[in-house]
Amino acid sequence: MSQKEHLCVTLVPLFNHLDWEDQKKIHQLVRHIPFKKGETILSPYDDPQLVIVARGLLKVYQLSPSGKEQLLRVVEPGGYEGENAIFGVENSNLFGEALQNTEVCLLKQSDFQALLTDYPQLSLKLLTINAQKNAKVEEQTQFLTMEKIEERLATYLLDLTKAEESSQVKIPMKMKELAAFLGTTPETLSRKLKSLERAQLIKREKQTIQLLDYEGLEEI
Repeated sequence: MSQKEHLCVTLVPLFNHLDWEDQKKIHQLVRHIPFKKGETILSPYDDPQLVIVARGLLKVYQLSPSGKEQLLRVVEPGGYEGENAIFGVENSNLFGEALQNTEVCLLKQSDFQALLTDYPQLSLKLLTINAQKNAKVEEQTQFLTMEKIEERLATYLLDLTKAEESSQVKIPMKMKELAAFLGTTPETLSRKLKSLERAQLIKREKQTIQLLDYEGLEEI
C-alpha cells in the first residue's frame, strides 16, 4: 500500500480496525486532495462528503450573525469532519480551512452509506467517535460559562497536560484560534499568559508551555 493509502485509511480510527484488504477497498473510494494554507476545505456549498485529514490541520468554525468566526475545533491527522452532512443533516453554517498545507481524503455520501451497509461494525465505531466529539463541544461550552478568562485558560492548559500526559505541552493552534476557542481576544489572551508567567505558574516559549504549579492553576 502506498504512502497516500496509508495516510487516508490506516490513520483513521473509523477504519483502521478493519482487515487490511478491507482498508484497501475503502481507499479505492476516496479522492486524495492537497490544500494550501488558508484554502477552504469544507463549506455549506459543498456536496455532502466525509473529509478525512491525512496530513496537516483543519480548522472547523462557524460564523456568528455578525459574520465573526467562531472556532469549534482543530482536526488533526486521523480525524474527520462532515459526518452529519452525509447522514442528511443540512450544513448551513460549518466551514473548514487549512491551517497549514493540508492533505485530505474525500468520501462521497453514497459511498460512505454503502460502507455502513457492508461493514455494520463501522456504525458502532462512528457512534463512539461522535460521542467523543460531542464531549469536546460540551467542554468548550463549560469554558464559556467560566466568568474569568484566566480560569478558562488555566483549565484549558491543565486539560491539555492531562491529554498529553506531560507537564510540557504545545498549543495545537495559533493564538488567535485559541483566543476564539476560549471566548476572548488575542490581546487579552497574551496578557493573561504573561500574568501566569509572572506568577511563576507557567513558563512559555512561543507555542510550548511548561506547567510549573498545578495547584496554583487549579486555584485560579
